[in-house]
Amino acid sequence: MGALAHVSKRLSWSLFSDSTSPCTTLRTALTSLFSCSSYATVSRSSSDPLPSPGRDGCAAAIGIFQRTLLQSPWFAIPTRGVKTSGSSLRPGNVIEKKDRIYEVVKVDHSHEGRGKATIKVELRDVDSGNKVSQRFGTEETVERVFVEAKPYIYMCTDRDGKVLLMDPDTLDQLEVNEELFGKNAKYLQDDMKVRVEVYNGIPLSASVPKHVTCIVKEAQPPVKGIGVTPREKVAVLDNGLSIKVPPHVLAGESVVIDTTDDSYVRRTKV
Repeated sequence: MGALAHVSKRLSWSLFSDSTSPCTTLRTALTSLFSCSSYATVSRSSSDPLPSPGRDGCAAAIGIFQRTLLQSPWFAIPTRGVKTSGSSLRPGNVIEKKDRIYEVVKVDHSHEGRGKATIKVELRDVDSGNKVSQRFGTEETVERVFVEAKPYIYMCTDRDGKVLLMDPDTLDQLEVNEELFGKNAKYLQDDMKVRVEVYNGIPLSASVPKHVTCIVKEAQPPVKGIGVTPREKVAVLDNGLSIKVPPHVLAGESVVIDTTDDSYVRRTKV
């Protein structure tokens, strides 16, 4: 495990470097592995001999990494210490600042007079849940933390806004706040596959699929005898959301909705 931990640090940094090719990354990681005292132990744990880190061994190295190294516990651990610029921060990112972990909730770009452009960021403290505002320069270095995304199955939401999820592999249950889903909590449906981003066992955010099927609860029927047929009309979905749909969509029909912008995609059959 000492060898694997050493390789993980080298590999994690290389994976986020724009100038590093996949083959170079593997050669760097394998070279680090070869130099470790526990190389023989790792070699014996694999049914395949480890190739040399040259170009000819790149394809074989990928296979061994998939079968052996990438199955090791360190690969599931969130990656820390990756530097990025303030201008690249986006909602949902997780950063470390002054030994505390924060989730980026909101980002506003601004330029005050002749001064340097700055970014106002709303952060949520992962441990306390408290929100704070922070300004970053566009070129200011920020340390990002990469979290683990885990799949879950939606079960139900109680009156207090607690969402009950189930791990499809272990059947373990997880309770999270409905607010982790943001505006898309209204799309939650029985047995829906969702994704939860976790850091050190703490759920940070949750998301629903990009496309979700809903039933049209209310829609004005087509009006005949008018000169110009409107290009779209308002319909109410079974989750209470009002959206714009084509005039031919009727109440009771199933439609696919894009959850990123609450837009109509197409009709479908359940």
